[in-house]
Amino acid sequence: MLSPGAHKVQEALEALGFPHQVVELPHTTRSAAEAAQAIGCRVEQIAKSLVFRGQHTHRPILVIASGPNRVNEGKIGELVSEPIGKADADFVRQRTGFVIGGVPPLAHLEPLETFIDEDLLQYEEIWAAAGNPNAVFRLTPADLIKMTGGRVVSVK
Repeated sequence: MLSPGAHKVQEALEALGFPHQVVELPHTTRSAAEAAQAIGCRVEQIAKSLVFRGQHTHRPILVIASGPNRVNEGKIGELVSEPIGKADADFVRQRTGFVIGGVPPLAHLEPLETFIDEDLLQYEEIWAAAGNPNAVFRLTPADLIKMTGGRVVSVK
């Protein structure tokens, strides 16, 4: 039995026709390093969802980055034509419906402009958060692009 957040992600995957299975792990996957350890994959295969906030429009912007990569906020800001900053926990929950550490690439409360780290494309399989800090699902980079409509960019 999946928790409510993980169940919401599973339903969204099924509604979009993806066969992926959400799994809830006994250990937290809140950070990319914790997720990689719990799953048994490389930290680079973790597709971490980071929510930023447009400083003028206050719109949410989702960046899905490879585990060890740090997002260059200036570069993403240029792509969205406004400076951005990291969103706080309340903003993330209000705009996505999920808590930090469990934000999936889909099933948000509202559409999010999404950018996908080009470094994720080199892996056959990657892992993404699935609604809470213990839930994940395995997918391919092509699936990630298809399910999010995200733009592939260099985020570093």
